[in-house]
Amino acid sequence: MFVVGLSHKVAPIEIREKFYLNPLQQDLLLSELKSHPLVSEAFVLSTCNRIEVYLKRADATVDCAFVVSLIARIKKINLDFDAAPYLYSYEGQHALDHLLRVSCGLESLVLGEKQILGQVKHSVERAREYGTLSRYFNIMTNIAVRAGKKAQHETTISHGGSSISWAAIEMARKMLGDLQDKSVLVIGAGKMGEIALNHLRDLGITKLFLMNRTGEKAENMATQYNCIPASFWNIKEILSEVDICFCAVGAPHYILDKEKIADIMKLRAGRELVLIDISMPRNIDPEVRALPGVHLSAIDDLHEVVDSNMKKRESAVQEVESIIRQKILEFNEKILKLQDNPEFESAHGN
Repeated sequence: MFVVGLSHKVAPIEIREKFYLNPLQQDLLLSELKSHPLVSEAFVLSTCNRIEVYLKRADATVDCAFVVSLIARIKKINLDFDAAPYLYSYEGQHALDHLLRVSCGLESLVLGEKQILGQVKHSVERAREYGTLSRYFNIMTNIAVRAGKKAQHETTISHGGSSISWAAIEMARKMLGDLQDKSVLVIGAGKMGEIALNHLRDLGITKLFLMNRTGEKAENMATQYNCIPASFWNIKEILSEVDICFCAVGAPHYILDKEKIADIMKLRAGRELVLIDISMPRNIDPEVRALPGVHLSAIDDLHEVVDSNMKKRESAVQEVESIIRQKILEFNEKILKLQDNPEFESAHGN
């Protein structure tokens, strides 16, 4: 068992977005791995804060460089820098321990983040549909998901706010104070956008806009969260009015560049604008930061808010690590039983 990846802990966002795999690219990578003679099982986890490839490999020639070259080919990019300093890899029991820590939220930017468990489950289901999971990884991933559920339900690791969207809103509150009298635009009706809407509704925001590429989805969600659906055609007008914009789109390019924001700032009569981009890859041009009156933050800027909230959950870390140790023992017991089965040995060759 082998995992290679990079995360917010070792790679800044400008590196992570080079490696980020959208759903189609994940499928292409799974297809490549499925057809490789030295890979018997695999799944891919790609989120805003981590890109990881889990493999059951025949030998050590399937290494970090092998995975990086596959990703570069699938994304059709030329990696003109040394990626090694940004990568980590684990083998055997260390790979299993890492997956369990990820599933339980111990490796997340927001300690105890709940969304990562759903992302792990989704990645596993995608691999299962592609036929890249067999008995070994089925056991491993089932145990990882159960560990994540147990950590969430039986400890306080996810107490209080536990998402990137929550951290983004906390950052806005730190900058502007009580948000109740502020007007807010959320761009993107995906999971992160919906979580942001839920938090903002609970804060009692009275003027809340939702903008999404698919108008029907925006209208349905706007009804659910008591906000105003808006069209991308009106983005200039709305941004000239609101105090804060949370962007969670995930488009493959910038949807707001420096020139567009500069034009918008001319309409704001000196009023400052807070932009928080929680997209992966980023959807607001970082050069926007240079404009007077504009405050732009991205995912990596959320550390300050996140760190101040960690003390509330640190007491649960030992409990979660105890759950992980139990689940590793459970995994080893199941694998030993499988290895005692002659069918397992003949099928796996080891």
